[in-house]
Parts: sequence; C-alpha cells; structure tokens
Amino acid sequence: MADASVRPARPADAADIARIQVETWRVGYRTILPEPVLAGLDIEIAQQSWHDALSTPPTSRHRVLVALEQDWVVGFVALAPTDASEPDGARADTVGFGPLLVEPRWGRRGHGSRLLAAAVDTSRPDGVIRAIAWIPEADATSRTFFGSAGWAADGYVRVFDTGAGELREVRIHASLEQG
Repeated sequence: MADASVRPARPADAADIARIQVETWRVGYRTILPEPVLAGLDIEIAQQSWHDALSTPPTSRHRVLVALEQDWVVGFVALAPTDASEPDGARADTVGFGPLLVEPRWGRRGHGSRLLAAAVDTSRPDGVIRAIAWIPEADATSRTFFGSAGWAADGYVRVFDTGAGELREVRIHASLEQG
C-alpha cells in the first residue's frame, strides 16, 4: 500500500505546486488551451504567486491542500470564499474550488479523490454547504472525475479571451450537506 495523504500546503510547497500546475496544464490542456498560452506559462512566476498566497492568504478561508505520496507533493487543490464576480454573488455558505490538479504520472492512485474529500472536510466547519468550481468546457477528464463524485453543471458558462483564442468554462457544483 502506498503511503498517501493530504495536508495543508506550506510556503515551502510553492515550487512543487507551481511545477504541478504548469506541467499538468501543458500535458492535460494541450488540446484545450492555445499553444501560445501553454508556451507562456512560467514556473517561476507561478511559484512566486503560490508562495505569496500561501504566506499571506487573504482570509482564513483561503486554503491550499497538497496530496502526498510518501514525501513527494503530487497534487493540490485551492479553496476560497466566493466573491461578487460569481453569477450568484458572494455567498458565505459556498466555497469555490480553484484548480484541483494531480500530476499525470501520479494519476489513478486516488490522490484526486483524497484531495476532494479533504477539501470538503476542511470547508464544512466554516458553515459551507455548497461547493462550486469552474472547469474548461472541453475538459472531459475533470467533468468525469467531478461527476463521479456527484458534481454537476449548474448552467453557468463564462468565456475568456486568452489572447490566442477563447476558453469556455462551465461552472459545476455540489452539495456538501451531510444527510
């Protein structure tokens, strides 16, 4: 049995989180994001952003969790309160999931499911009863993963101009109420 776990991220994890984000997007999103966007991803910039976010989160509800296999950071998920930019506004009972990524070479070992479960467990004490996430419309892997955990599209779509084409995202949601 592999030694696998999830824990809160630390500022020292910023390099691993940045590497996972950039490399996973380059592999997993190569057919979703335009090539100039993928080529423009910079691990050093991402590392600094993650270090800043982990060192001084804007609120106590901004969290990042990392998945570990033995001592290796192999995935992460970011959590944040919703804000006014959401179609239904900021809601204290809702948490937004940012990227939930597991390095492809560590896939199919349960790390994504452990991250998802830990993120839900971490959010419930804040009175959260609903979670949302935005995923690329063309990301069938994420849709399947979240769908298998009971998440579904809620009808909201947004479109980003990447500078090299458009990226359509759909919002998915899940109830966190225990029952």
